[in-house]
Amino acid sequence: MTIVTVRMPVDMIESMKRIAPLRGFSGYQPLLKHYVSEGLRKDEAEFIFSASGRLIDALKKQGISEKALEEAAKEAGISA
Repeated sequence: MTIVTVRMPVDMIESMKRIAPLRGFSGYQPLLKHYVSEGLRKDEAEFIFSASGRLIDALKKQGISEKALEEAAKEAGISA
């Protein structure tokens, strides 16, 4: 584990403090870790582990510009 400092709006922290016990968490920090983990797993599945994600990584290594990749992904209906 490592310590990370993140600045967040007070109202967001207050909302997490209210929601945490309703979702079965002991406090807002475990809930925040859960939210980050869920978002990361979703992005990993979409961008890293998917065939399109691996293709995009390969094209980046070949020097294809971000703009070209974004335009091609948009045209193909996938996320770049």
